[in-house]
Amino acid sequence: MKIALLGYGKMGKTIEKIAIERGHTIVLKVDKDDTTYDLSDADVAIDFSIPSAAVNNITNCFNTNTPVISGTTGWLDHYDDMITLCKEKKGGFIYASNYSLGVNLFFELNKKLAKMMKPLEGYEIAMEEIHHTEKLDAPSGTAITLAEGIIENSNKEAWQLDSNDKNTIPITAKRIDKTPGTHTVTYSSAVDDIEIKHTAHNRNGFALGAVVAAEWLKDKTGVYNMKDVLGL
Repeated sequence: MKIALLGYGKMGKTIEKIAIERGHTIVLKVDKDDTTYDLSDADVAIDFSIPSAAVNNITNCFNTNTPVISGTTGWLDHYDDMITLCKEKKGGFIYASNYSLGVNLFFELNKKLAKMMKPLEGYEIAMEEIHHTEKLDAPSGTAITLAEGIIENSNKEAWQLDSNDKNTIPITAKRIDKTPGTHTVTYSSAVDDIEIKHTAHNRNGFALGAVVAAEWLKDKTGVYNMKDVLGL
């Protein structure tokens, strides 16, 4: 498979390594300041760029019929526009806040636990996410996805950073040097705590999931997610 890397930072370089190990070829590497480039040799594109570049990158892919997966966060105000364009151009698209296969299983576990906890009284829910100091957005896209999964399956109405409102899910976001990512969901009561946690040890899990998603999306049209890729 011929892959275009849209964004060639640390994640882009890790994706390149994993892709080559899986027998693929990198035919294009686009830096964050590049706005014009040729996608004609690519079977699929993987966008791990920056928020200000993501919409342009994804649009370029749809306009050239290049299936694209995006792991860039911070641009989702334009998500509906990109979905509309994808359908108009008959493109192929996957967006995920986190491509780690383990995290996507964690998302489903989180929803199941929220549904089980909903009828129980006396438990307060809280979330914490820890990332490296270079991460620009807070809370993380992964934390937001977890919070949305809880809201869908509980009586909570919203999430908020460091909130004390009982109707919201409080999220604590910490930035610690050289931390790939830890997400913890805790239900606390006077008698016990229930906690689920995912801890990433390095970037390889995110990169592997992105390459697996690209392999799955190749030659497809439509809008998908990691549940589709994993058959969940």
